[in-house]
Amino acid sequence: MDDQPSGFPDTATAVPRPVISEHRWCDVTFVHWPVRPDSVAPLYPPGTRPDVFADGLTYVGLVPFHMRATRIGRRVPLPYFGTFAETNVRLYSIDADGRHGVLFRSLETARLAVVPTVRLALGVPYTWAKMRIDRTADTITYRSERRWPRRGLSSTVTVRIGAPISPTPVEVWLTARWGAHTRKAGRTWWVPNEHDTWPLCEAEILDLRDDLVAAAGVTPAGPRPRALFTTGVHARFGRPCVVA
Repeated sequence: MDDQPSGFPDTATAVPRPVISEHRWCDVTFVHWPVRPDSVAPLYPPGTRPDVFADGLTYVGLVPFHMRATRIGRRVPLPYFGTFAETNVRLYSIDADGRHGVLFRSLETARLAVVPTVRLALGVPYTWAKMRIDRTADTITYRSERRWPRRGLSSTVTVRIGAPISPTPVEVWLTARWGAHTRKAGRTWWVPNEHDTWPLCEAEILDLRDDLVAAAGVTPAGPRPRALFTTGVHARFGRPCVVA
């Protein structure tokens, strides 16, 4: 089976106003592995559960990229603190209202100030790392070494960027995500976002050495599908709302 679940929203709707932040996600690579839903179900906050594709599996994503052009609201730019490398490990979530989102297990960032700010405000598990992104015409390498917490965890991903592709149903399901579930102050929250459809290319993995997926408590259940690369999209986040 390779069909999307019935009713899956493959395009974004506008987030409820006011917009709380805007960003540009640039030079993004998506690396995924299938995961058995029951193996990760205990990691999900109350009111959410693993989102399962038509193949009966959920997935874990390793997603390195460059954050740029961050604004608070739509008017206040953050020229230094809003530009940084990031690598996140994410699971796929759904709640009782049918909102298909992501559940972040970790988010490496090179900006120390981001870590306590976003952890305190939204409960999102940002970590501090030494990071570097190097790109040539058709090759990009992302390097990360954790500084806090659990110092020393590392991730290196190098891909060769290929031709544009038309995504398969599972690739749409993995990349068309319009929010995140998080846990803060004893409650589960939904943080909505909107962005254009990703302009996706095939990506050939040349080097992959990663500690972050295992450190997130996730064990893949099979071989990874093809990696994907995109030059990026502009994204907006709306006001969080309570799930449970």
